[in-house]
Amino acid sequence: MSQPLHGYRVVDFTHVLSGPIATHFLRLLGAEVIKIESAAGDTMRNYGGVQYADGMGPSFASVNAGKKSIVLDLKQQDDVAVAHRLIKDADVVMENFRPGVMDRLGLGYEACKAINPGIVFCSISGYGQHGAARHQPAIDQIIQSTSGMMSLSGEPGSAPTRVGFPAVDTYSGLLAAFAVVSALLQRTRDKQGQRVDVAMFDAALVMMISMVGPYLLTGKRPVKQGNRGYSMSPTADTFPTAAGHLTLGAVRQDQFERLCRVIGRTDLVGDPRFRDRASRFGHGDALQAEVRAALAHRTAAEWEALLNAEGVPAGAVRELPEALAQPHLDERGLLLALGAPDGPGLRILNAGFRYEHDGPGVDAVPPALGQHTAEILAQLGYTPEQITAFLDRRNRPA
Repeated sequence: MSQPLHGYRVVDFTHVLSGPIATHFLRLLGAEVIKIESAAGDTMRNYGGVQYADGMGPSFASVNAGKKSIVLDLKQQDDVAVAHRLIKDADVVMENFRPGVMDRLGLGYEACKAINPGIVFCSISGYGQHGAARHQPAIDQIIQSTSGMMSLSGEPGSAPTRVGFPAVDTYSGLLAAFAVVSALLQRTRDKQGQRVDVAMFDAALVMMISMVGPYLLTGKRPVKQGNRGYSMSPTADTFPTAAGHLTLGAVRQDQFERLCRVIGRTDLVGDPRFRDRASRFGHGDALQAEVRAALAHRTAAEWEALLNAEGVPAGAVRELPEALAQPHLDERGLLLALGAPDGPGLRILNAGFRYEHDGPGVDAVPPALGQHTAEILAQLGYTPEQITAFLDRRNRPA
């Protein structure tokens, strides 16, 4: 098997979410990811009320499968020396500390570049490595606030509303992985390393390009849309049914006409208020009332099947367990089943895209804290006696 990043090594100094998501995608593409952890481990190992296994909170397990864990105390020079030896033969260094922390540890970009001129060094931070705001602390919800994202979520007139998952962390990690792979491709041509600077704030604005772009071009302030689709069509919204809610995406004229036929209201097509797109916009509340009344006679699941069969975009609103139970996920290979020698089997999400061959995936469980310390030290040329002494120092009471 030869995945795209097979043979590449990533030295991973990241913790919690955005950074581990980035290195997770690099691992899914075949890179060897060596996760540097303190004696306390990545904070995310203890996130969540239910542990998949000891020191393996579900959030940690979801984005660290197949990585190797080594425990280093980066305030100790001997341990920094280990990190230097790892970096010497690596392709990528990934970190998401506050700006300046890696420099103080002797592991900043210039130090890594001196060790390995071809290194791709990627930093993820709240506001980037440059600019007046670079030292401001940030987490996902803060960036959702400062970027304008929370002002766009919710119903018109509602208070600012957080997107219901760490959207900024997730997208920042994906953007970082994309930037790193692009830098590696660039390196094959110019034979030079690269510094990659990913700011969560920047990433949030890029993620909102469908709103930011029009504002930059027109100066028109965006408003909350609730569940109304980007097209703002009255028939691109979420409606109650006899059981459950249904989201419609009838945007084009032909889709509107098919919608009316399926719900038994062909008379709406000839109604002057709804004759064309402009008319429907002008009488949106009236049209939605008619559609809502018609949809009340069947369940969301029934309408979904009937409408999709006629080419009308429609989807029943599902809870997460229902969404994950759909056969489509297995057919797409989106769920990976990983064996666990000392616990229950683990399922994680794959990368979300498929290749014809040698595509993304991983078959190893997430690492226990420091699981690969001895193995990695041996690969770096440390003697058995040196490794034993190193591990003894780790296990010695403070």
